[in-house]
Amino acid sequence: MSPQTISNPSPTFDPHTLRGDFPVLERTAASGVPLVYLDNGASTQRPQAVIDAMSDCYQTYYANVHRGIHTLSEASTDRYEQARRSVTAFLNAASSREVLFAAGTTAAINTVARTWGDQNVSAGDIVLLTMMEHHANIVPWHQLAERTGCRVVFAPLNDNGQVDQEQLDALWQQHGARIKMFAFTAVSNVLGTVNPVERWVRQAKQYGAATLVDAAQAAPHMPIDVQAWDADFLVFSGHKLCGPTGIGVLYGRESLLESMPPFLGGGAMINSVTTEGFTSAALPEKFEAGTPPIVEAIGLAAAIDYITDVGLQRIHQHELHLTQLAHQALAEVKGLRIIGPADPQDKSGIVSFAIEGVHAHDIAQWMDTRGVAVRAGHHCAMPLHKDLGLAASTRASFYLYNTTEEVERFVEAVSEVQAKFAPKGRRRRPRT
Repeated sequence: MSPQTISNPSPTFDPHTLRGDFPVLERTAASGVPLVYLDNGASTQRPQAVIDAMSDCYQTYYANVHRGIHTLSEASTDRYEQARRSVTAFLNAASSREVLFAAGTTAAINTVARTWGDQNVSAGDIVLLTMMEHHANIVPWHQLAERTGCRVVFAPLNDNGQVDQEQLDALWQQHGARIKMFAFTAVSNVLGTVNPVERWVRQAKQYGAATLVDAAQAAPHMPIDVQAWDADFLVFSGHKLCGPTGIGVLYGRESLLESMPPFLGGGAMINSVTTEGFTSAALPEKFEAGTPPIVEAIGLAAAIDYITDVGLQRIHQHELHLTQLAHQALAEVKGLRIIGPADPQDKSGIVSFAIEGVHAHDIAQWMDTRGVAVRAGHHCAMPLHKDLGLAASTRASFYLYNTTEEVERFVEAVSEVQAKFAPKGRRRRPRT
């Protein structure tokens, strides 16, 4: 593909107008060239608005929340609960009581597995996952199996990097009501596959199973409507959508959250404590023991405001454009295999790949010398990589501030890797 084709502008918006909002994008790489940050699937960068919101809290009104009647505490409490309302609107949840703050996606899934899971899953029951899950949506269910004697079953994939719907249907028909939970990712962090959330939730309900949607790779990139999706639980992290680390969200259907025991015990999550026992606080405090991530919640709200102002549908379309350009250009690189759906329309802005004869870490290290930041490894998805027959892969992941020029630099760096490191074929033996 020619540079002229690669450099076609995005049909949705000009990311150059946003890049000035992100201070880190102004820096150069160690080699002296401008930084191309394509590790957004691991964590995105933060706009100045998020940095300012958190700094303003620390500098002007920070105090602990819910426990003080003084001015600073009341101001912090107001902003903290306003952040919860921002998340509620972002997800179109029915009530702020359904929105719980957690340390991240991993902590949120563990909360469900340790509370709802321990309460509702027994020996012989099944937790259904897909083969594309992140370890955060695998290990807590394996731990549940160790505690209860349930089984964890994985829905297989087809050759296009999507869940094989016929085999998924067969699993439901085979196991039926023994499946108590179907926990699945909305978007694969390796394949980029966008899954049919509403269809799968409807299918689970037909068999009486609960559903948990891992939206860590969806929330930053596309609109989410939890009432339309109708899942019982949904989780995501702040740091993948321009927000701070250390905070995530657990959405849960209010009736389920009411029925679940609290996960952590301590301050804030109680109504009363005596020498004989305790009673839990009402939602959402019931699941937020101890001092919460106050400043992080305020930063998350600022991040949600930022990406909402840009427009999630526009972000999604922009990423699809970049993904399509990358797919077309990488198809010309000899020995390169794109992992995941062949059609970018079936994907998010994730492009994972492998080059025959070249280790993923060597690819990423070489690209770093060219100022291009990508991720290499199994991306916390070892079962998926084993299923693909790969020890590791290299992943580029696009976001709202990435440009078509950066796609061009990415492809150039990949082409250099292939030319420099890929096997050249068997050499003819010298004559003796």
